[in-house]
Amino acid sequence: MVASRRPIRIAGCSGAATDRRHAMAMLAANCPNDPIDVITGDWMSEANMTSRATLKISEGGDAYEPTFIESLEPALKDIAKHGIKVAVNAGASDTARLHEVVTAMVKAQGLTLKVAWISGDEVLPAIRRAQRSGNKFVNLCTNELLDDWKFKPIAAQAYLGGLGIAAAFDKGADIVVCGRVSDASPVIGAAYWWHGWTRDSLLELANTFVAGHLIECSNYVSGGNFTGFKSLEMKGWADIGYPIAEISRNGQAVITKNKCSGGEVSTMTCSSQLLYEIQGPWYFNSDVTAILDEVWFEQLGSDRVALRGVKADLPPPTTKVGITAAGGYQAEVHWFPCGLDIEAKTRMMEIQVRKLLQPHSHHFTKLTFTTIGTAGENATNQNAATVDFRIFAQAPSATDLAPAKFLRPCIDPIMEGYPGATPHLDLRLGFPKPIQEYYVTLLPQADVEHTVHLWNGLTLPIAPPAQSKTYPSQQPSFDSTEQRAAQDFGKTVRGPLGWIVHARSGDKGSDCNVGFWVRHQDEWAWLRSLLSVGVLQQLLADEYKPGNKIDRFELPNLHAVHFLLHDHLDRGVSCSSSYDFLGKNVAEFLRARHVDLPERFLNRGKL
Repeated sequence: MVASRRPIRIAGCSGAATDRRHAMAMLAANCPNDPIDVITGDWMSEANMTSRATLKISEGGDAYEPTFIESLEPALKDIAKHGIKVAVNAGASDTARLHEVVTAMVKAQGLTLKVAWISGDEVLPAIRRAQRSGNKFVNLCTNELLDDWKFKPIAAQAYLGGLGIAAAFDKGADIVVCGRVSDASPVIGAAYWWHGWTRDSLLELANTFVAGHLIECSNYVSGGNFTGFKSLEMKGWADIGYPIAEISRNGQAVITKNKCSGGEVSTMTCSSQLLYEIQGPWYFNSDVTAILDEVWFEQLGSDRVALRGVKADLPPPTTKVGITAAGGYQAEVHWFPCGLDIEAKTRMMEIQVRKLLQPHSHHFTKLTFTTIGTAGENATNQNAATVDFRIFAQAPSATDLAPAKFLRPCIDPIMEGYPGATPHLDLRLGFPKPIQEYYVTLLPQADVEHTVHLWNGLTLPIAPPAQSKTYPSQQPSFDSTEQRAAQDFGKTVRGPLGWIVHARSGDKGSDCNVGFWVRHQDEWAWLRSLLSVGVLQQLLADEYKPGNKIDRFELPNLHAVHFLLHDHLDRGVSCSSSYDFLGKNVAEFLRARHVDLPERFLNRGKL
């Protein structure tokens, strides 16, 4: 525990392997003017969990995230100079190797920083042992059983909590590198160490857990991916700021951002990030469960927002596990119909391609023909009159999608095709590329060997929580508001929902969550009355998959309605046939759908 009882200031410098890589160095260099105690970063996603695991198994290469090294190297001297701690989950499938690389980099710069690493997230042997003992491992997205999964697992990673990070800091670590700890675990670990909490500090942990998820996606809570983005243009689109969580000893959290940066931290941006992260009112972590039904945000001042209303409960006895398997191969070809009769043109091309594929397509596991976009009527430029016609296929082996069996049949109709028939000349997507399947399930925490590895060779085992609570598999869900508002909202006009309603969505395995919220109390009464499960199905229209379950719950203090669309994303990011493989545009599609909008709300101005 740090002797000081002041709030700890924790910065989030990365939300993805492809995030901008200057933030760690910038935050460390600016520490004298904008103090921070710990820099955290999230480099992990389901996409690179699967790809890095496959790399390690198939090629034996370094399977950590190299973009972390690009971020860390220029920051090291300032990290050492200002005594800043670092905790990240960039180890992917090779945390031990990342530890070696970081240790060598520290030495090469003549620094004495102590580097620790966390193991225990790789749990495939534990999964296999539990299977032999009768654990069926139900898929959280599809309810499938692992024994029935048609793919062979090659890796499994459990989501670890933050107490290993806390233990490493307590022993004097300056940098802690982890594999698949949960996205919020670096923040939990840092605050737990700083304030000297114990496992029964549940409310403190719950607040920190939520704060950790607010800052772990870097710019998202500062105005990135925010449906109110137009209002931020004058505040600076060019360099959206990076978030800082100030967490007090009692767990109370304030979210702000680095000084002199673009974007904003407001109750609206915080609502956006929180609704993106959650799947229901019970928010699970290996260390604590946060209860969110009364959560709200308070604007304390410019770019300062307090987290309020979080409740706490015991953690579950299990933790989430992502299982990776080789999923076969996929390939695609693109044509660009233009102008009139787009539907007939694409239908003609589909008929011609299907005939040429006929000798081979029975080996495909998926074959789709999709028109992307709409040709503008009386368009004033050719691009505005052009759509993308995509032919997409998946198959068990690369041979099944060899160029002679897929690429050539897809482009050979060029001379017999529709008027103006033109394929994309970059044919690389038409060659087979490997894909990975991903299976989400639960594993008892007692089966996880969570271990801290110190720089001196010593190890520290991290025990699972002594007390836990088993929760129902079904989150609380209500198809419509329990008290349907009876008030008259006055005259309405037909228009896009997004003129007055914010929304955020994202992938959760093959599930997709989407949260809607409004700015004012009277608008909330209208929103909760409007958005039932049935209405959402209507708004999804052709995107709704009949029979798929939709969960719904309300967050009254956020003026929000949240939905979880079960199995909406075609097996998840690493093998999806959808352009929207991350589910982020589900919200944008729904905001563009037309509903009856009260005029008095519109008179306040469109988003």
